[in-house]
Amino acid sequence: MKFTIARELLLKPLQLAAGVVERRHTLPVLANVLLNLEHGQLRITGTDLEVEIRGTVPLPEAEDSGAITVPARKLLDICRSLPEGADIGVSTDADRRVRIQSGRSRFTLATLPAEEFPEVEYEEGRIRFAVQQSALRKILDASAFAMAQQDVRYYLNGMLWEITTGRLRVVATDGHRLALSDAEVGVNTEDAVQAILPRKGVNELARLLSEEGEARVTIGANHLCVEGPEYRFTSKLVDGAYPDYERVIPRGGNRILEGDREVFRQAFSRTAILSNEKYRGVRLEIQPEKLKVAANNPDQESAEEEVPITYDAEPLEVGFNVGYLLDVLNALPGPRVRFSLADANSSVLLGDPENAGALYVIMPMRL
Repeated sequence: MKFTIARELLLKPLQLAAGVVERRHTLPVLANVLLNLEHGQLRITGTDLEVEIRGTVPLPEAEDSGAITVPARKLLDICRSLPEGADIGVSTDADRRVRIQSGRSRFTLATLPAEEFPEVEYEEGRIRFAVQQSALRKILDASAFAMAQQDVRYYLNGMLWEITTGRLRVVATDGHRLALSDAEVGVNTEDAVQAILPRKGVNELARLLSEEGEARVTIGANHLCVEGPEYRFTSKLVDGAYPDYERVIPRGGNRILEGDREVFRQAFSRTAILSNEKYRGVRLEIQPEKLKVAANNPDQESAEEEVPITYDAEPLEVGFNVGYLLDVLNALPGPRVRFSLADANSSVLLGDPENAGALYVIMPMRL
């Protein structure tokens, strides 16, 4: 293998692939990225056996094709340390080492054979569709925070993708809150197709997606693949049945209050300072045209805020985890927020009154 490439052209796909690589792994080759040069294209692949990311860059004038694996972090650190605009020469020698040359800098890296690098098992997709990368990133960012972390209900440590005709819906929940977002996609299907993408897959995919261009999505029985112009992302799916999320979405709450999202966010942020550090509870006293937010902690400290709202129903008092409320307010894009409740013991449904594309459910707390 022998080629020369501009630093900036190598750095981007290398960052994509190296992001998924685990430093500590029982298989040494998983600390490496696979460099594969053929047909005028350099493919850089990283994997942790659950998620695989491949970055691609055209090299029509490459001298010798071939494949080898090199330490991901070391190669990335070398590229980052070189000056902007530098050209990087990469070649393999008879000892199967990789030599890197740029200006007066010389580096030699140990390698492992490309044959040892694990290949993802590709399969025929159950369903394929295209979606704008910006739209996909938007719904992932709007919902990912509600995924569980290390829950024994392993299917909650990920995100449900549900595809129906013309629509992709993603759902995340940790059992205490739920986030749901929709995007339009070009697909026709007789039955709803569901797949659970693991937590790491969600986070890595959100990192890859750009603001421009289209992504092609393929969902198989065991894998989900997303291809963009410069990358291919593949992740194993979680083998399990996601709970019926529709059952926990409260419908018909007759107590509806609306207010300025940023005013809410600032009031909750200040009140959270003196909330109980473990339970993070705040009490909401809802009255016509006024919301009082109160918090206290075991040190007998307290905080209180008043927020103007639109509300004309009976007064109500209810408690919530303030961290959950702030996560929703940070995710909502619009200037206003709507709260819908039935009573003090029911979950609250939050959303943007001008955009029904995202909904959030938070269970109440006893204070």
